[in-house]
Amino acid sequence: MSEQSGEVDFALAAFVEHGSWQVRDIASPAFETIDSLSHALRHVSGDSGAVGMVAVDEDFFVLVRVDGTSTRVLLSDVTAADEWELAQSAIAFLGLPPPEDDDVEVPAGDLDLLGDLGVHAIEMGALLDDVELYPDEMLSDIARRLGFGKLFDDAVGLTSA
Repeated sequence: MSEQSGEVDFALAAFVEHGSWQVRDIASPAFETIDSLSHALRHVSGDSGAVGMVAVDEDFFVLVRVDGTSTRVLLSDVTAADEWELAQSAIAFLGLPPPEDDDVEVPAGDLDLLGDLGVHAIEMGALLDDVELYPDEMLSDIARRLGFGKLFDDAVGLTSA
């Protein structure tokens, strides 16, 4: 199955450069697989790597963190791999089997990938458990906790004019 870039709500790279957070758009096809996304993130890496934030069809998101040769991944909903190439790529990267028909919507991957930046596994898990939030709202909350909430909200259009 091929994911079309029109179904991606947004794809952003966030990184610290000279002590300040920066946010940049990631262009297609760089956000279509975990490998291509991590490659693109390495090109914009700041002082301590970069974080990729991709939201798809108001359905799920993927966080990818690169730091040097290390790549860490968090998929917000394992069942998204039934329909979306990016989610399938995340499942494959994580070495997990494809979801079964009776699988529930649970995250997969490294819940603590942002722990050293201030969003620990327990907080990430609680955020992902909030079924009332859309992926962009979850990522906005994560960005706020990391210190670049306004930059994120401006980039994805969550800030009122």
